Amino acid sequence: MNGPMVTEVNLHDLRITDPLIGKYQKLVREVTIPHEWEALNDRIAEVPPSHAIENYRIAANRAKGEFYGTVFQDSDVAKWLEAVAWSLCQTPDPELEKTADDLIDLIAAAQCGDGYLNTYFTVKAPGERWSNLSECHELYCAGHLIEAGVAFFRATGKRRLLDVVCRLADHIAVVFGPERYQLHGYDAHPEIELALTRLYEVTQERRYLTLANYFVEQRGIEPHFYDIEYEKRSGHRKSHVTPWVVKDKAYSQAHLPVSEQRTATGHAVRFVYLMTGVAHLARLNQNERLRQACLRLWQNMVQRQIYITGGIGSQSASEAFSSDYDLPNDTMYSESCASIGLMMFARRMLEIEADGRYADVMERALYNTVLGSIALDGRHFFYVNPLEVHPKSLRSNRIFSHVTPVRQPWFGCACCPPNIARLFTSIGHYIYTSRSDALYVNLYIGNSVALPVGEHTLRLRMSGNYPWEDQVEIAVESEQPITHTLALRLPDWCGAPEARLNGEPVNCESRKGYLHIQRTWRRGDRVELLLPMKVRRVYGHPQLRHLAGKVAIQRGPLVYCLEEADNGPELHNIWLDADSRLSLVEGKGLFARKILLQAEGFRLQHTLSEEAPLYHYDEVPGQRQPQRLTFIPWFSWANRGEGEMRIWINEW
Repeated sequence: MNGPMVTEVNLHDLRITDPLIGKYQKLVREVTIPHEWEALNDRIAEVPPSHAIENYRIAANRAKGEFYGTVFQDSDVAKWLEAVAWSLCQTPDPELEKTADDLIDLIAAAQCGDGYLNTYFTVKAPGERWSNLSECHELYCAGHLIEAGVAFFRATGKRRLLDVVCRLADHIAVVFGPERYQLHGYDAHPEIELALTRLYEVTQERRYLTLANYFVEQRGIEPHFYDIEYEKRSGHRKSHVTPWVVKDKAYSQAHLPVSEQRTATGHAVRFVYLMTGVAHLARLNQNERLRQACLRLWQNMVQRQIYITGGIGSQSASEAFSSDYDLPNDTMYSESCASIGLMMFARRMLEIEADGRYADVMERALYNTVLGSIALDGRHFFYVNPLEVHPKSLRSNRIFSHVTPVRQPWFGCACCPPNIARLFTSIGHYIYTSRSDALYVNLYIGNSVALPVGEHTLRLRMSGNYPWEDQVEIAVESEQPITHTLALRLPDWCGAPEARLNGEPVNCESRKGYLHIQRTWRRGDRVELLLPMKVRRVYGHPQLRHLAGKVAIQRGPLVYCLEEADNGPELHNIWLDADSRLSLVEGKGLFARKILLQAEGFRLQHTLSEEAPLYHYDEVPGQRQPQRLTFIPWFSWANRGEGEMRIWINEW
């Protein structure tokens, strides 16, 4: 499994200039991060109280009161801090950095003498530490704080938070491990695994990698840790009902050892967080057994359990995968955090083996579910991302109780908003995979970057108006000649890519989804990539019963949808002609600088009164009425108020 060395892109040396993603990154920096800080401090009257910062004040003995919120409320603070850290790499902000420094001082003050740090157990249940990992997310919270510590050190060079999380990780290494006096367990919500691998990379302390490996290898071992833990908790209370999270071990991917698992199962966020850590660990430890598990589980997920939008998690019960080809459009869950976790998993798989199929999925998730999870105002968010919405049904049918027709300003369980923020501020980590044998360009997000190649620095500037326009240019701006390979992804949706090097055509032969150009690069060299964005009709696999007779529209990486604001109500009565031509339309107003699509279709128009029979014999109740249909990029939906929406529509 030995492969090329992988180097993480230093976000200080990368500037996003992209018209679309750059706009979102600026929105997150200027609007979302301040909005989330206000929410974490309970300063927004119309949103549920968070109490997350106050919990830290109480734990640090700087305030009086009781813990409030979910047991994992600390994680929201950690993700916000990580978002701030990566944002500071792009745009220094002394005031924001001072706010973060003060918060870090507060977190340090809340840390116990032995390194333990969790406000719920410090404030509410100090005698119950590490006694309920199946439900209480202690290691999950620790993992997110470790990620924040790594990010803040990378961003500022300050060790204050890094020292805090190293003490926390060292405490965890004392509590957990293979020795008789240690706990032989793991958290039901994976996160610590991926965090410890990142802590190892920044500290080069092998013990953190060893601990991450322990948590991965211990998972699913018989006798099950959750059963042992529950017996200790319940003691003589044998009549007590066993919690479902203990019974349903597949929910937290603990039903089997990771290397024996065959299908993506359980809580979707937990699955991709776990596999992100496993993939990173497999590469760092050169573990072929874990690599094969990653390949197998990735393949099952993307071939049988993923939505066209890059969403995962098809059922609201347990926020989980269900079974192969079970992908309903309206009752689905598709949590924003799950698509973010999917991008994280894809990134680590690209580091294991540079194969464009991982970047294709990464792009699909980014330009659809992740972009769609935040409103154009930067202050409202989707937790659940359905492919079809009928607001009237949402209000009356509890099967849709998890779905909202418009984005929300905050949530009682607010994991998604800060996760969205940290993804956009760290997007530079996903654009490139920098390996010793080649620089792989995964995403065509406009940027300028400086990357070490041996003893030299390769400077590139990528420009274009992707995904609206199909031309991308990569210009070399290095001061000295550098011999290296540029590997440009040829997206799976593009049937006829073209490339030119300094104006001369290049053979677009694909090697694992990338065009490799090896040469001595000099200042002024230019690669022009043309990725024709044909409007494509997408059809589901015959076993996808929810898609029978339906079609979806995609252009480039963007999936399109119908929205009531453009097409009227009762979208289920709209049909697209099989031979109608889809034309490009320049968006206006809310959709300025976006490409919309229009096509001729028809509506099944009826004039039935409320007294009409519910069912009709022998004839269709209605007449076909021609209608021009307008499709908008799905990520833009629900920015004009409440209304119907659907991606998959009837085709005649």
